[in-house]
Amino acid sequence: MRLRALLFLTGLLFAASAYSADVYDEAVAHAGRSDADLKRDPGDKPADVLRFSGVTSGMTVADLLAADGYFSELLSYVVGPKGHVLLLNNPGFDAFVSNRWKDRIEKHHLGNVEHRTLDMAKMGLKDDSLDAVFLIKVYHDLYWVDDKEGWHKIDVARVLDQLNKALKHGGVIVVEDHATKPGAGNSVAGSLHRIDEEFAKKDFAAHGFEFVKSSDIFRRPDDARDQISYKGPALGKTDRWLYLFKKP
Repeated sequence: MRLRALLFLTGLLFAASAYSADVYDEAVAHAGRSDADLKRDPGDKPADVLRFSGVTSGMTVADLLAADGYFSELLSYVVGPKGHVLLLNNPGFDAFVSNRWKDRIEKHHLGNVEHRTLDMAKMGLKDDSLDAVFLIKVYHDLYWVDDKEGWHKIDVARVLDQLNKALKHGGVIVVEDHATKPGAGNSVAGSLHRIDEEFAKKDFAAHGFEFVKSSDIFRRPDDARDQISYKGPALGKTDRWLYLFKKP
């Protein structure tokens, strides 16, 4: 009995040690992260998303339409000093966050994070240079058009083709977004800031990407999928899909 108990306790200690050594949990637990980021963590489950992505030390990763760089900072810790993170915004996203990405990079000394303001039609990414791309709750924005708000039409096909060229073979794209009612396609990308997951599968497949896997960590069956995703009663309560695509 004593031997069995000892083995059991040893197993528990090993499991705890292995869990504490997880680079994704360590990134989220990194000292000095802002109160605003810590408040976001329960809803955005960053360690789970990072683990889902498979991003590891030394990789080069693009965080596209990264806004203030919430995920860019975490990716910085995961890829480490030998890795590189591109925090990519267009002028609209830079303006939306009042360039707060700059404070994040400087305050946390994120020397492996590089911010760029892009023309989405000509992003200037080098061929076969990226191991991964993150599109976190912004894929629908590629289909949003609001000239009054300064958000002009984006050639989405061109964007996806550029990402395909920039990714190495075997590189991945992590896409998370707010779900629509089935069959909605991209029709409510502007009105509800949501997009249909089956539409996304076909969209990425049409540009050379292979669907690899999905995760249900953000699923909310109670979401009627008919409310604006980023404000009002749906804020923080949307049904979201999380997909991983690969460049073969």
